[in-house]
Amino acid sequence: MRKFNIRKVLDGLTAGSSSSSQQQQQQQHPPGNREPEIQETLQSEHFQLCKTVRHGFPYQPSALAFDPVQKILAVGTQTGALRLFGRPGVECYCQHDSGAAVIQLQFLINEGALVSALADDTLHLWNLRQKRPAILHSLKFCRERVTFCHLPFQSKWLYVGTERGNIHIVNVESFTLSGYVIMWNKAIELSSKSHPGPVVHISDNPMDEGKLLIGFESGTVVLWDLKSKKADYRYTYDEAIHSVAWHHEGKQFICSHSDGTLTIWNVRSPTKPVQTITPHGKQLKDGKKPEPCKPILKVEFKTTRSGEPFIILSGGLSYDTVGRRPCLTVMHGKSTAVLEMDYSIVDFLTLCETPYPNDFQEPYAVVVLLEKDLVLIDLAQNGYPIFENPYPLNIHESPVTCCEYFADCPVDLIPALYSVGVRQKRQGYSKKEWPINGGNWGLGAQSYPEIIITGHADGSVKFWDASAITLQVLYKLKTSKVFEKSRNKDDRPNTDIVDEDPYAIQIISWCPESRMLCIAGVSAHVIIYRFSKQEVITEVIPMLEVRLLYEINDVDSPEVEQPPPLSTPVGSSNSQPIPPQSHPSTSSSSSDGLRDNVPCLKVKNSPLKQSPGYQMELVIQLVWVAGEPPQQITSLAVNSSYGLVVFGNCNGIAMVDYLQKTVLLNLGTIELYGSNDPYRREPRSPRKSRQPSGGMLIVTSCMCGVSSLYSESVKKLRSSFLTGLCDISEGTAVPEDRCKSPTSAKMSRKLSLPTDLKPDLDVKDNSFSRSRSSSVTSIDKESREAISALHFCETFTRKADSSPSPCLWVGTTLGTVLVIALNLPPGGEQRLLQPVIVSPSGTILRLKGAILRMAFLDTTGCLIPPAYEPWKEHNVPEEKDEKEKLKKRRPVSVSPSSSQEISENQYAVICSEKQAKVISLPTQNCAYKQNITETSFVLRGDIVALSNSICLACFCANGHIMAFSLPSLRPLLDVYYLPLTNMRIARTFCFTNNGQALYLVSPTEIQRLTYSQETCENLQEMLGELFTPVETPEAPNRGFFKGLFGGGAQSLDREELFGESSSGKASRSLAQHIPGPGGIEGVKGAASGVVGELARARLALDERGQKLGDLEERTAAMLSSADSFSKHAHEMMLKYKDKKWYQF
Repeated sequence: MRKFNIRKVLDGLTAGSSSSSQQQQQQQHPPGNREPEIQETLQSEHFQLCKTVRHGFPYQPSALAFDPVQKILAVGTQTGALRLFGRPGVECYCQHDSGAAVIQLQFLINEGALVSALADDTLHLWNLRQKRPAILHSLKFCRERVTFCHLPFQSKWLYVGTERGNIHIVNVESFTLSGYVIMWNKAIELSSKSHPGPVVHISDNPMDEGKLLIGFESGTVVLWDLKSKKADYRYTYDEAIHSVAWHHEGKQFICSHSDGTLTIWNVRSPTKPVQTITPHGKQLKDGKKPEPCKPILKVEFKTTRSGEPFIILSGGLSYDTVGRRPCLTVMHGKSTAVLEMDYSIVDFLTLCETPYPNDFQEPYAVVVLLEKDLVLIDLAQNGYPIFENPYPLNIHESPVTCCEYFADCPVDLIPALYSVGVRQKRQGYSKKEWPINGGNWGLGAQSYPEIIITGHADGSVKFWDASAITLQVLYKLKTSKVFEKSRNKDDRPNTDIVDEDPYAIQIISWCPESRMLCIAGVSAHVIIYRFSKQEVITEVIPMLEVRLLYEINDVDSPEVEQPPPLSTPVGSSNSQPIPPQSHPSTSSSSSDGLRDNVPCLKVKNSPLKQSPGYQMELVIQLVWVAGEPPQQITSLAVNSSYGLVVFGNCNGIAMVDYLQKTVLLNLGTIELYGSNDPYRREPRSPRKSRQPSGGMLIVTSCMCGVSSLYSESVKKLRSSFLTGLCDISEGTAVPEDRCKSPTSAKMSRKLSLPTDLKPDLDVKDNSFSRSRSSSVTSIDKESREAISALHFCETFTRKADSSPSPCLWVGTTLGTVLVIALNLPPGGEQRLLQPVIVSPSGTILRLKGAILRMAFLDTTGCLIPPAYEPWKEHNVPEEKDEKEKLKKRRPVSVSPSSSQEISENQYAVICSEKQAKVISLPTQNCAYKQNITETSFVLRGDIVALSNSICLACFCANGHIMAFSLPSLRPLLDVYYLPLTNMRIARTFCFTNNGQALYLVSPTEIQRLTYSQETCENLQEMLGELFTPVETPEAPNRGFFKGLFGGGAQSLDREELFGESSSGKASRSLAQHIPGPGGIEGVKGAASGVVGELARARLALDERGQKLGDLEERTAAMLSSADSFSKHAHEMMLKYKDKKWYQF
């Protein structure tokens, strides 16, 4: 084994040197029996791994900012992520390396730059003038905690308030501190005996830049004169302050307080507020104060030329409104509108026509950042309607439970799905265009259609257009519509096997060419859908009930050529199947009152109206057997050419003819082996298994439902829908009541195994490591072998076959591959009348680890796709031309072409958790073998097309992404990508053609990545641009009289005031300047377009582990470079006052 591994490593290093591959072949084949050499075109240089785009709502948002000139919106999150949104299709994701929460964002308006303040007391300056924004400078405060920042429009001096109540001033050009500091004791002097608390607000007077308004948490507000360095006025109020906002004339300001009040102050009257308002307080008689309300967390004061000002606030509801949803209140004149939100409000901003604070604001919209949504309210229309959100922010509308990714789909698919999905759109949105419309689209180099399908906890399935790194919802299907819904918990049938989300989607099987869709749900149900553009009404929902039972009897296994069990009658939902002949010991009625022959969900018995789109063809449900619930489905496959669907779980396998609506096959996994069973299994009574030490409570635990994907503790992650995974992420505690814990780490690693099994997973270890011996003797006597992979194909079923024929390949969790032969009747009318004959072939292949994926190659090494029937509208009467019908119903198999000689062989590619094998057919010799991982296991393996060839792409539990050539399984890529693999990533990771892959990086976001060198090189062109050159609007006209009598806006020479010459140097120990990874080179890169090269060079440096000494020298060089650049930039600024330092 060690010798083979050394050869494998050498082979990977030399990128396919012929000598080592020949040695490998000689190891596996005697000299006289070598496989024909297939020319492989893929080399390691075709592969490169990089993230492309992130879609969806920013997870756990914490901050919001808007550039009113560039029309760009920025959202910061609690995990240090930064999401930037421009026009629909222009999005960008950045990440702070520290991962600290973003507490505030400030745009340098129309400069193409952004300042972020983080919870770890660092400030960062981002350059947005490049497609992938980079940090130019960082400043780390060492002795004080940052609480609030303010950057006046067209100023280079950033005010930074701290927890101690002091205000420091940062030059955003050099990102250094000014010597000018406003100390809290100077600001309040003798007005208060105690510390005023942290700074919660800073803003300059709109009409006088020399006056700074400082709000302290305790309720004290100070108007500070920057020139004289003393307080002009101090305003005190008994309640804590949450936010402050100016009237644009600079004569009044408004404060929001913790008791639900708003106070309006005249600047020159500090003794008491002009007006006190409690927007949601009950006005009591006798002139008493209104009852206190919840805190008003934020208030904005916006003026209009032609009417009353807007006062917009969040929070402030009265305490007796228990259960009331969070609200945004809009007060305009005498009217007050209370707008209810679905989630709690994180922040909001009012979008105004002007960036100048000293002009009439003319607000036109409010952008509200909620905990799990982004809402934009139109202030100009009556009733304040919301704008239709064009960003794909509703991926998590219901938690995502599985997803599939299809690149290079048929070109007519996206228009077809869009045409049926456009009818589902809601009405009542604002008629205006989406106002956040900055940036420019990238050049779409990728022209092929891409579709992402997401399955959700509420049973819905969404189809997304993912072409050219964008994402747009096309169509939504609700699979729960075919079932009766219980109105309340007491109404629920006692056959429910899940506590919540009984319709949650587990597996999606989709054929893009025929548009057939098949889903498996958590309640052991399968639904088959056809696509139609016509509306139909289904009078009776076609339904089958299948009784799958795991049982080892003392009697011999049934004969291989046993006739299939009788099918279930079609029709009403209470129809009961005849028990299969293979289970003679099971009776359909149980004398002790145990649930038997009942499905988990009740199908509707009323006519079902089916809109254009996906329409239900057949519902299949597994039933309870003698008090034992049906086990969740672990694998699923549908084939439109054969008209068959097959599914399996840890009990066995069932095949259904969905054209004739009959069950063709219903076998326990053991019975698939016939007399060839390699395992010594002891007979057991089904009754025994239902009485483990914990009683019935524990029995149901393995079938308990999925809990919320994004809530705390047990509800952190949905139960594993991947065979062979158990949720051990983030060390969640195992609760006492296991019935409510689908994610309990004590569950066995195979999905829904009997609970009296001991788990073979180390719960203490928070990684995906697990050990399992592949030897037969060590297998637990009671372990159930689940069906983990299914693949329909046209190939050689037995060694003696001279020509390929339709068959089904079945993979199990114990590493066995079994082949079932399919004998299909001729097409046309005969297909609906004659039965399909199904029989196990006796072919058995073995691999190490559970089988994940199977595929077939022809003699030239090209992929043989499964046969399919091209899509046609089936709700329209057809011409009765038998020949035509025959062609449509049974297309010429796309497997071996008719011109191929019979003697030409095929290759079966089989990927398991541990290894991959390429088997030559019909001889069934192992042509190539590759041990993928020894210490970990493969979570996802896909056979995909790339650069006019094919490869096997694998994602391992240890975070590695690997690729192997086909058929020789030569290593082409092995990159350590993810340091921590949690259950959500494990369940949703998928590869597709053309080097694309994706996974759910958070409960609300999809991360797309590419492993193609070509896509990585083209990515820079494909990404949109955030910054576009836009003229800053003209400043408001001061007017003749205001200019004459000094009533207009007063300017301030901040350079003179805060510069080193007048204020001196700041204390070095107060804050540390850190040059950003972009640094000066980043600015040059932004100007010259070589940012991609810089990033690549930096990556290379990181990977090689640059020495500390080199790093110090480089830092010193960058600092001197930064200084000279700062002087140069300042000279440029003085020369061109209307242009900024970025614009050179």
